Amino acid sequence: EEELVESGGGSVQTGGSLRLSCTASERTFARWDMGWYRQAPGGPCELISYKRRDGLTWYSASVRGRFSISLDTEKYVLLLQMNDLKPEDTATYHCQTDPVEARLAATTYGCGGWGQGTLVTVSS
Repeated sequence: EEELVESGGGSVQTGGSLRLSCTASERTFARWDMGWYRQAPGGPCELISYKRRDGLTWYSASVRGRFSISLDTEKYVLLLQMNDLKPEDTATYHCQTDPVEARLAATTYGCGGWGQGTLVTVSS
């Protein structure tokens, strides 16, 4: 079973930056496109970015221009650099493989089934 472990969350003020990390196996990154999801309390599990194995990246309108997804191919770590953070970015962030099934699961079940994630809190 593939294990994904997120880290790097914390509490910052508006305008601050954080870098989230997602560790997984070489096999995971070779096999799957990868995405970052987030879920605010009471909110939906929102796909905010993905990186395809061919290198193509995508960002939701809410984070485009502020966040950047990348893959450290030496350490097999998926990164999410978050700049100019805003209070509306407050959420628990999860990395996940990004097949259609994962997107459907996010919509149906939320992000909670993917583990604890890493909490980002942005204060005004």
